[in-house]
Amino acid sequence: MSDIVLGFSSIDGYLNAKEVFYGALIGRVGNRISKGKFNLDGQEYTLPLNNGVNHLHGGAVGFHNIIWEVKAVTDSSIVLTYLSRDGEMGYPGNLNVEVQYLLDSKNEIIINYKAIDYKSTPVNLTNHAFWNLAGEGSGTINDQILTINAYTPVDSTMIPLVDNEPVEGTPFDFRVGKAIGRDLGQIETNIQLKNGMGYDHNFELNKPVAGKMSLAATVVDPVSGRKMEIFTQKPVLQFYGGNFMDCSDIGKSGKSFKYHEVFALETQHFPDSLNHPCFPSIILKSGELYQTT
Repeated sequence: MSDIVLGFSSIDGYLNAKEVFYGALIGRVGNRISKGKFNLDGQEYTLPLNNGVNHLHGGAVGFHNIIWEVKAVTDSSIVLTYLSRDGEMGYPGNLNVEVQYLLDSKNEIIINYKAIDYKSTPVNLTNHAFWNLAGEGSGTINDQILTINAYTPVDSTMIPLVDNEPVEGTPFDFRVGKAIGRDLGQIETNIQLKNGMGYDHNFELNKPVAGKMSLAATVVDPVSGRKMEIFTQKPVLQFYGGNFMDCSDIGKSGKSFKYHEVFALETQHFPDSLNHPCFPSIILKSGELYQTT
């Protein structure tokens, strides 16, 4: 047994951490929005920039940084609710959000997301757990075996390029499981690795049926034998390889989090979908129910 989710032993650790997304609920819109701007129903909206020239994970006071209400608790689940009011972080509409975390008898962690608004608004909710299957503070993730089935190239500010590229023969070919760090030596010669300072990329999933639950990724720690599978109804997955951890944060284990000692696999819609008509829409129309697992 080991604790494989990075975090802190008290709320103060989360509030004072340099990295702000440990285990967090992310919204209204996960990932990046280019230059913090989008148009909806003929109106341009401007969002605060908190990631260089871009808006990231709902802004500095996104869903990761507010107080949620506890609606229900059992010995294996919790339901959280939040009303994101019109204009919060620049987004339109009063968005009512409900998220359930459930641990079932099959050793599955299930996250159910629901949201509704009576004004059209963008919604792309996700979870931002940081994992190390060897255990928190147990060293590099680079020997852990990752399987994913596609990716979307990005520009120097991590905004997706419209034209996908074949992964065959590139460091982004995880269609057959390989060690996370196997191809990181190409960071100086591969422009995509250089843009992300390693892996911080969106992977378009090869889904049998759009919108249905399917396997997105598998991670295996060859030393302990631990294996994690991620299933989602969402079309893409963001893989982040701990590129910006610098020992600033000290977790529950009393150890600092070092470079490439964590990974995140965020199920979601395409980054910057609002500015790419060819990507699936993330606009929740008035009165519609947003629901995903």
